[in-house]
Amino acid sequence: MTSAVFDPASATIVIVTFNRSHLLTGLLTSISRMDPKPGHVVVIDNASSDDTTEVVESFRSTIGTEIVYRRLDENTGGSGGFSEGMRTAYELGSEWIWMMDDDVEVVPDGLARMGAWTPRFKSIQGRRYDYDGSEFYWQYKIAERMGIPIPFAPAGFDASGFKEMNSGCFEGMFIHRSIVQQIGLPDPRFFIYWDDQTYGWLASRRTTAVIVDEFVLRRTREIRQWDMGVRHLNASSNAYRYYIMRNRAFIKQYYRVNGVYNPVLFGLGTTATFFKELIRLVFVERTVRGTSNLFRGIRDGGRLGRDRSWKPMPPLEA
Repeated sequence: MTSAVFDPASATIVIVTFNRSHLLTGLLTSISRMDPKPGHVVVIDNASSDDTTEVVESFRSTIGTEIVYRRLDENTGGSGGFSEGMRTAYELGSEWIWMMDDDVEVVPDGLARMGAWTPRFKSIQGRRYDYDGSEFYWQYKIAERMGIPIPFAPAGFDASGFKEMNSGCFEGMFIHRSIVQQIGLPDPRFFIYWDDQTYGWLASRRTTAVIVDEFVLRRTREIRQWDMGVRHLNASSNAYRYYIMRNRAFIKQYYRVNGVYNPVLFGLGTTATFFKELIRLVFVERTVRGTSNLFRGIRDGGRLGRDRSWKPMPPLEA
């Protein structure tokens, strides 16, 4: 808990983008309309082959804050992009780092809404509107020993306006540099998936992490979904299917290091993840093709999970 008054200039927005300059344009436009604005906007470009560089340059004189642009030599996935983005923001001296993908927009007073909670908490997740304007439900709680989200954790808020969480999402994570210093950067080895859940879990072990009843982002990309009532199941890809299974090995390694690994319960979580992906294939994508990627992920993850030389991301120097 901190008692300092929030200074918007102490915050940095970190954006990771890859070949979606049209979406990035919308996000940067929304930032130009913010009041107040952050001190910096860091854009990490995962070696895009479209006009992303030109789009970023076109906003330098109009966005109303400083843009720091990093174009990586290769596509490092969302995990590598957020790791580099957080490193850049940390080295800029940012007190608060606000992470987001390129397929969202920020509401004009979004930073003020998040900043209002900073005297009380150091790891904060805001809420999002979905593409159609409805309330987007995010699974803010995980069953820790199983390492999987609890899909039907209560969606409502009480008068406090917040709920404790033990997870995280890089589409809106708002985190203080002191927590980043303690747990280090996001782990780029994930490439995609489970990286933000793991990072949020690590943060929740060092501070009271919360999701607050503040709508600060709006999703701008429509995704094919299966409507399950309180939540949706989104379409995915072969790469997603591979990494969602392979990266269970990295969660297991982090659990081992932190003394919470239970092979039986974690194995149940892995099994549940596998069958959830089968359900996603059948009911959202209307196919059974793609199951080979799940099995490849399990195979490669088994090898990674047996690597006793594995080390977590190290803390950062103050």
